[in-house]
Amino acid sequence: MSTRSHTGCWTCKRRRRRCDNERPGCRNCRERDVDCEGYEVRLKWGAGIASRGRFTGADKPIQESVPRRQRGRKRDLAKKQEKECSDSAGSQSEGPTADEKSIFNEFMKNGINTLHSTTARDSMLHPRLPELCQDSRALFPICIAFQLALSSTITPRFCEYFDTALRTFRSELACSKTLSDGTLTSGLLLCSIGLMHGLPWTMHLEGMHRILQRDGLDDVNCASTPSFFRTHLLEVMGVMDLPFFAIGRQTPQIGIWRRYCQAAAPRCGIEPVSGLPRTLIDIFAGIGTETTEQSFWDWPGESGSFLQCYLWEAHRLAGILVLRRGNAHMSSPDNIPTWRQPAKCPADTNVLVVRILASIDALRVASIERPLEDAHIVNAILFPVVIAGLEVEVLRDKPDWQQMIRNSLKTSHQGEILLSLLEQLWQTADPSLSVHDLARQRGIEVGLV
Repeated sequence: MSTRSHTGCWTCKRRRRRCDNERPGCRNCRERDVDCEGYEVRLKWGAGIASRGRFTGADKPIQESVPRRQRGRKRDLAKKQEKECSDSAGSQSEGPTADEKSIFNEFMKNGINTLHSTTARDSMLHPRLPELCQDSRALFPICIAFQLALSSTITPRFCEYFDTALRTFRSELACSKTLSDGTLTSGLLLCSIGLMHGLPWTMHLEGMHRILQRDGLDDVNCASTPSFFRTHLLEVMGVMDLPFFAIGRQTPQIGIWRRYCQAAAPRCGIEPVSGLPRTLIDIFAGIGTETTEQSFWDWPGESGSFLQCYLWEAHRLAGILVLRRGNAHMSSPDNIPTWRQPAKCPADTNVLVVRILASIDALRVASIERPLEDAHIVNAILFPVVIAGLEVEVLRDKPDWQQMIRNSLKTSHQGEILLSLLEQLWQTADPSLSVHDLARQRGIEVGLV
């Protein structure tokens, strides 16, 4: 039976959804957190004022109603985009196969858990995903590609679905006048696939950000308040945009967390994808501006489980190492007046590395002893482990520390990519060699989230 609405609001008609005809706005639109366009009668010219002539396609017979005709390359690109949109929509009309449905169900059951560093009950994506797939035609193939990406090796089948997902998303992004929650979710999942397999992904952040800006993201006078789920998606985008959470990054940082997340959401609670308190992410987002070593050292922490405290301690200390590596090429503090010197923590780099690894080891042991306490928290250990592994001088005479890092990174394909970069750094033992340069030489862009 068709679910198309013939008597409902204009929003439900356009989305071909059944409408309950509530006034002034229907319940369906309220539950989807979209503006209900109402029920007023709309007059529409069947084929413009005329089928030929200068008023063709106009909705009223006056001069300013005549649409401007695009010229040259702009017209050709517009036609190409329209064709890609129609072709992509046609390719989705056949419906998923039984095998694709099975893979999608496996993603809903297990694969989606790899996206979080908190328990599954905290996931805001899981209950909304089926509806979001109706909103974005790219999301379903992206979910399938993500599930296939969890394999230890890149298979031809994954490449096939990833190519389809990438092509569909780009077409959808090119045709989008506004960035819906479904399309934004598609883009973030596509970024997740890229950062897991070392495929370029940060350019998708740039593309989505451009459309969000066009939608008025930078308009401080905008009356509409983003929904709770949209705020969550922006936070995920903000975490992915933090430059030290990527190795071999190929695009510049946008600054999403500081510009759109830090002032919009309450500064409390845990961000579910990174597993970190928002107050700690605020400090990370300030690197390069006001954040100093003392900022991390003085962070008071938050109340959490034992496993979470181990994780947060490792990230806090890793943040200090990020600052030290970033300041290594700058002038010595002895050449700077005392009042301008950045605040430093008293701990030696060797001590910071061993405390990071000790926290990760305690987290690993506790996860084995209490596997049901926070089953997905180990998803968040990549950042502190890799940051500690970059301290080549400290690790040179510590083979047991190196082995601990190997054991921590061998659990996923993403970790193995990162480990191969660290192994090359350890073998070369050149302090001037950058892990980002090594990654770019291989053409990879891998994430630490």
